[in-house]
Amino acid sequence: MGDAMGWPVQEGVFALGDMALRKGGTLPGARIVWRAHGTLSPARDNVVVHPTSYGGQHPELEWLIGPDGILDPTRWFIVIPNMFGNGLSSSPSNTAPWPALVTAWDNVAAQRRLLAEVFGVERIHAVYGWSMGAQQAYHWAAACPDAVQRIVVNCGSARTSVHNRVFLKGMMAVLEAAPEYDGAALFSAQPAAALRAFGRLYAGWALSQDLYREGLHLTALKAPDLDTFLRTDWEERFARRAAADLLAQMRCWEAGDIADGGDLTAALRGIVARVLLMPSETDLYFRVADNAAELPHLRHGRLVPIPSIWGHRAGNPVANPADAAFLRREVRAFLEA
Repeated sequence: MGDAMGWPVQEGVFALGDMALRKGGTLPGARIVWRAHGTLSPARDNVVVHPTSYGGQHPELEWLIGPDGILDPTRWFIVIPNMFGNGLSSSPSNTAPWPALVTAWDNVAAQRRLLAEVFGVERIHAVYGWSMGAQQAYHWAAACPDAVQRIVVNCGSARTSVHNRVFLKGMMAVLEAAPEYDGAALFSAQPAAALRAFGRLYAGWALSQDLYREGLHLTALKAPDLDTFLRTDWEERFARRAAADLLAQMRCWEAGDIADGGDLTAALRGIVARVLLMPSETDLYFRVADNAAELPHLRHGRLVPIPSIWGHRAGNPVANPADAAFLRREVRAFLEA
C-alpha cells in the first residue's frame, strides 16, 4: 500500500483456486491481479469496480482516475480487477491448460469473490467499464441484480451484435491462420506477420472514417504519416500482447450475452441497477443503435451518446480532451445522483 499518487493505492493477487467455468471446463489455479485507488468507507458503500478492456491492463486505465478525473479516488474506492486473458490475471500466456472459453460471466463471478473475500464488500455503488469493461458492467448488473446499484456502459452492449461478431470472427481468423497456431488456443511462437495484419485491420475499425478524413491520426495522435501511425499505434501495441491472450479475449468478447443465449428482453428487464449507456456516435462495432434497442427494456436507463468522431476510442479518450471532459461531466453526475 502506498500513496505516491496523492491518494492511497494498494494492489495484490487474488487466488481463486481451480475455477469451474460457466461454459464447461476449469480454469486451473485462477488468479486475478488487482489494484485499488482511494479509501474504502466505513460503511463499505463507496466501491466503484472498473473492469479492464480488450487487451488492456490496469496501468493503461489509470489515466482517468484522479481528484479532477472521471473517477475521483478521494470520493470513491476504485477497484480495477484485471480481466482473465489480459496477460496479468490468468491468461493463456501464463496458465495451462487453457480452457475453450472463459466468459464475462466467469470474470464477474471471480470479481465478486475478490470484493467479498479481500474487502468484505457485498454491495457495489457502481461498475464503470469501457468496451469489454462495459460488457462486464452489463454482466455484473445481470448476474448480481441486488448487489449493483448503477453501471456505466461506455461503448459496450448487453449482447455482442451479429455485425460485431462478424468483425471479431474476421480478426480471429487472422490469428488462427498463422502457421504458429496450434488449432486450439496457443501459438508455438509469437505470430509476427499475423499480428502485424491484425493490428492494421483493427486500425480501420477502432477509429472512424471521419477521424481519418480530418487527419487526427496525424495531428492529435502525433504520427508523421499513415504507415508510421499503423506501425506505432497498432502493430507495436498488439505485438506487446501474447497472441494467445488476444485470441482468448476475443472469444470472450464474441460470447458476450447477458441472456446467455436466452431472452435478451427478459434479461434487460431483470436489471435493477440504474444504467447509463454511453456509446460513441461514430463507433463502428458497438453502435448507438444497439444501445437504443436495449433502452426501452431497462427499468432505469439513460442513453447519452458521446458526440465524437473518435469512433470506439471516444470512450477511452486518453489523447482527446473534449471527449474526456464530456465523460467526466456525465459520469460524475451519474455516480453522485
